[in-house]
Amino acid sequence: MKILVCIDGSKQSKKALEKASSIAEGCIVADMAIIHVYEQSSVDFHSVGGEGYIPTKEEMENLKKLQKQEKEERKKILSEALKFLEEKNINARTILKEGHPAETIVNIVHDEGFDIIVMGSRGMGGLQKVFLGSVSNAVVQQVKNCSVLTVK
Repeated sequence: MKILVCIDGSKQSKKALEKASSIAEGCIVADMAIIHVYEQSSVDFHSVGGEGYIPTKEEMENLKKLQKQEKEERKKILSEALKFLEEKNINARTILKEGHPAETIVNIVHDEGFDIIVMGSRGMGGLQKVFLGSVSNAVVQQVKNCSVLTVK
């Protein structure tokens, strides 16, 4: 069995990780992956200065620092999830992707042949730009030849 666990750091995605670990403990798992998909950085100048705004060199440096911090936070979400599974003696790998979450998840599932997706029914909201409520719905509608378990 190949299991893909979708996480975003939310309470619901942590529950999904726990459920996936229970599934993995009860069967033979050929491959288990933890994926975190994010849309383009939430930090940009178009939201502040509008189209055509030209940031200063200092503003560009600050933007790069903020984007780097965001990426580090995303990596931390994955490393904490991986650590959780390792403590349960479950082997897994991580996948960090930028793109539309539902579309990216569906593409990974089809490309790699996962048997089941485990994800939270709702994820981070607001400015986090990762909406697992709408993402989980879209994944259920779009994925083919793969079961989807949404965890509440």
